[in-house]
Amino acid sequence: MVPLIREEAMGRRPYSEDIRVRVVKAVADGCSRRSAADRFAVSPASAIRWVELHDKTGSVSPRQRGRRSRSPLEPHASWLLDLVAGEADLTLAEIVQRLLQDRGVRTTDSSVDRFFQRHRMTFKKNSARGRARATRRG
Repeated sequence: MVPLIREEAMGRRPYSEDIRVRVVKAVADGCSRRSAADRFAVSPASAIRWVELHDKTGSVSPRQRGRRSRSPLEPHASWLLDLVAGEADLTLAEIVQRLLQDRGVRTTDSSVDRFFQRHRMTFKKNSARGRARATRRG
């Protein structure tokens, strides 16, 4: 049997369900977790976690990856999006002030900026302002 190529778990896709099932089955057939890990070229920690996951849930499917946003602005998402839709020329600092006045939410410009990035909204420079002009020479 040819050993599988070992991959680092951090930042990579999860191992396939097939390899997970094979490791758990090997342990169920009497193999130790560490020797099953060596046999299938995975880390011992992964084998231990998969067996524990199988014992708890009856499944070895990978857990959902990624985190839900923990931003304190998310509960106010519809209000923020409506605010910007109604008053498109607001600056980030003005939005922060409105959040404090209208909603009692204390936040920062960068937090509001990240909120709008997550919601795929960008702020373009106002073309009506024009460019700074050079001073006239006399």
